[in-house]
Amino acid sequence: METQKTIPQTRVYTLTKIALCITLLIVCSYLVVPLPFTPVVITGQTLAVNLIALLLTPKQTFAAISVYLLAGLIGLPVFAGGISGPAKFVSPTGGFLIGFLAAAVLISLLKGKNNQFWRYLLVTALVGIPVINLFGVIMMSITQGVTLQAAFLSAVVPFLIGDVIKAVLASLLAFLLNKRLPKQFTA
Repeated sequence: METQKTIPQTRVYTLTKIALCITLLIVCSYLVVPLPFTPVVITGQTLAVNLIALLLTPKQTFAAISVYLLAGLIGLPVFAGGISGPAKFVSPTGGFLIGFLAAAVLISLLKGKNNQFWRYLLVTALVGIPVINLFGVIMMSITQGVTLQAAFLSAVVPFLIGDVIKAVLASLLAFLLNKRLPKQFTA
């Protein structure tokens, strides 16, 4: 009898975690600071992507980021500044969206099973940031018709300090949340 209560309860916890993480990512997408020298804007998205990857299992991470991307693809205003639609994926900043999925899954796979702040920080800073930026630079180069170096200088360099700060914040939040949340609510 106890097992029957545990299985649905586990599914509810899992779906709740994923839904909360999708919501967090959407809210963080609306935190936008435009810059005059680049089409890339400062958002809370990378903070949310890193945090999601550190809180969820790889499968749950894939599901959360995929649902977010699909929601934007079909027209729900979930991307930075409330933008949506298929055209966003082939815009100068569309590569970052694709990079979110790749980076989040890699972070989730590499974070380890133990709750370790320093490991979280290393994985988000040395894997997550470069993967997101790689996809972003490639798409920016293609869509803007500029060299990879020019795309890197315009789309990555101005944001590196902020990206590292967001990686530190996500790692710290994940460390604290994984420590304090009930066991069934953590990855």
